[in-house]
Amino acid sequence: MPTSDRSFPRARKRFGQHYLEAPWVARLLEVLQPAPDDVFIEIGPGRGALTRALAPLVRELIAVEIDRDLTTALAGRLPPHVRLIEGDILAIAFDDLTRHHSAPLRVVGNLPYNISSPILFRLLEAADEGRRLRDATVMLQKEVADRLVARPGTRAYGTLAVQTQLLADAERLLTLPPGAFRPPPKVTSSVVRLKFRPPAADVGSHQAFERLVRGMFLHRRKTVLNALRPLSAAFGVPVGQVLETAHIASSRRPETLTVEEIARLSRAVL
Repeated sequence: MPTSDRSFPRARKRFGQHYLEAPWVARLLEVLQPAPDDVFIEIGPGRGALTRALAPLVRELIAVEIDRDLTTALAGRLPPHVRLIEGDILAIAFDDLTRHHSAPLRVVGNLPYNISSPILFRLLEAADEGRRLRDATVMLQKEVADRLVARPGTRAYGTLAVQTQLLADAERLLTLPPGAFRPPPKVTSSVVRLKFRPPAADVGSHQAFERLVRGMFLHRRKTVLNALRPLSAAFGVPVGQVLETAHIASSRRPETLTVEEIARLSRAVL
């Protein structure tokens, strides 16, 4: 069914709705590589173009849609093994979605640009070292995708890259022009796959690691010594001692640090 089907409500700006056109649904399926035993969670099925194309290829599909009108319009149009849930993916308990499945679930979704980062962090939190979620293939604003796959020493490298690459391998699969969607957004989009796995490094306390990463990258152009000063009182450890314990030169800048090096800093503040 074309995304312009008049029986569906118009795209709503407040939900960041841009519907994927049929030719690009086919390309997404090619890179998604669904298997007959897979169980998928789809974030934001919208008008159901991907939902209906993916459903015949998998064992079960759980579609989570925040827009009540779209959920109503989709009801009755989907196969029996598609479970349609009206709700906010940021508020739904992933335990409720995964508890009846022995194998990790897969995730796919066209993420609203205005809340893509919170959804990504939610998925990382829910993945549980790959035991609950195997991977997530998501459509994002290209700028967000650039930050997601960025490497140390690049301008895009920051909090999103560090916290993602601690828990997942990130790979860009496709670049989509504005015309791939209706209505077309004003930006280019990318499809990125996250393959969840155990942490790449021992961070000691995940809470301390997240606080350290967010604090350091607020001052990414400063030296590590100066970027860490505001955090020193909170952690109760002198900055010089932290850097010495972690074997990090005080003249380095946060944007040059690898995930392993930041993990050493995190362990040093405990």
